[in-house]
Amino acid sequence: MIKYLFPFLFILTIVNAENINTQDEELADEYPIENIDETRIDPSVDCLILQDENSIICKFETNRSTSDQDIVVQWIDPQGDVSRSRNMIVPAGHASIYDYRYINGRLLGSWTFKVLENDKEYTTDFELK
Repeated sequence: MIKYLFPFLFILTIVNAENINTQDEELADEYPIENIDETRIDPSVDCLILQDENSIICKFETNRSTSDQDIVVQWIDPQGDVSRSRNMIVPAGHASIYDYRYINGRLLGSWTFKVLENDKEYTTDFELK
């Protein structure tokens, strides 16, 4: 019985594999990358403080694009100094990036999370107590 089962499963696998084609031009025409997301949003930034995990998580949301987008992320401490600045890439087809820091070791007070995209600036403020 097993000697018949193995060839049957093998042939079944081969037959179904012929129907799988990830390079099919019909799929590319049906789902072009230009139509990734037709809804437009206003880019925004937001931060979430998770005391129990000792973390600050900040998110930048923008519109999906067909090319990579270069952005600069800055953490500005309560004294007005840039605590950290990072160049980041929002990959083509994606619409958000995240950055995080630990709460321990941060100055207490009002912090600013700033994202620079092209000539535009997006900011949000949060308070560490």
